[in-house]
Amino acid sequence: MEPTSVVKKATPSSVSKSSRLHSSTNDRTKPDPSIDLALLRKPLSRVATHPTLTPFRRRVYRTLLSVPHGRWTTYSALSNHLNSGPRAIGNAMKTNPFAPAVPCHRVLATDRTLGGYKGAWNNGGEYSVEKRKLLDGEGVEFDEKNRARGDCFVDFVDMGSI
Repeated sequence: MEPTSVVKKATPSSVSKSSRLHSSTNDRTKPDPSIDLALLRKPLSRVATHPTLTPFRRRVYRTLLSVPHGRWTTYSALSNHLNSGPRAIGNAMKTNPFAPAVPCHRVLATDRTLGGYKGAWNNGGEYSVEKRKLLDGEGVEFDEKNRARGDCFVDFVDMGSI
């Protein structure tokens, strides 16, 4: 009988440290060095004081603020980090009252396509043009199949703890 090989699907937790941008250390308490912490004071304050946010949504939005300008992540990567489900992340993105200051536009589908925006799910959906413009304006590049180029950002930090 021939031995079988198992192919392990790459997940954010299985991505090698050397393939991550800005991952010279494994210290998840420090944000990406490209993030200007002074620019986060206002959105962090708004997240902290919003009267109707659940603790989960506060945590999602604070963590989302660690995704740098010009980078992108996925619903799955964010949900893996927060020990949640991708749909819960999607619901938090859909109901984000702080967009685009809390950058839900940087969260893409697992296949690196745009996915949803403002509650509409569909790469050709009502708000996909707006999401794409925001990402284009940040320098995110897409291939001919409208998939984001580059690596999925996975070095999340809860910016409320900084």
